[in-house]
Amino acid sequence: MSPEPPQGSPGEEQEPAEEPPEEQEHQADGLDLARRIARATAGAGGSPARRRKPRRAGGDTSGNKGSGSHPDDRDPQTLDATLGRLVADHGWELDLRVHGVFGRWVEMVGAEVAGHCTPESFADGRLVVRTDSTAWATQLRLLAPSLVRRLNEELGHGTVIVIEVLGPHLPTWRKGPRSVRDGRGPRDTYG
Repeated sequence: MSPEPPQGSPGEEQEPAEEPPEEQEHQADGLDLARRIARATAGAGGSPARRRKPRRAGGDTSGNKGSGSHPDDRDPQTLDATLGRLVADHGWELDLRVHGVFGRWVEMVGAEVAGHCTPESFADGRLVVRTDSTAWATQLRLLAPSLVRRLNEELGHGTVIVIEVLGPHLPTWRKGPRSVRDGRGPRDTYG
């Protein structure tokens, strides 16, 4: 018996069976492994975690919101809206308004008065103002009721209850670790 020629169209040469490619040398940087993994996952259709779940006809009962035509918290927000929500969440509205008044002090009290007094602090409805002379401290004490009314118009009714007026920082005669209570300072040595 003679061996039969391979089946196929006459005149067509048969190609030899493909041999498995020789294994390439392992590259030190690991790119070959990454390429093999990428090829393997590309053919598999991606990871199962990325596949979308079909929507239910009755709505989503898992608590997740579906995207709709109306804005929600997941949409991009303006900086103004984000800062407003941050301020409201932390309760900083009054502090920001008070510091806004500190920044606009010249507009609130006038240039002449602002040139001689500055606000120092605000806590529990008490505004502390420091003056540069005792004469201006007296003048500001007389202006306090109208100033309280004007500040409450800006900040909201009842925000500022009282204005505490402090005079200028006076020099101290106290020098060194030891001193005498009720002493007159350097004037005590005269005579």
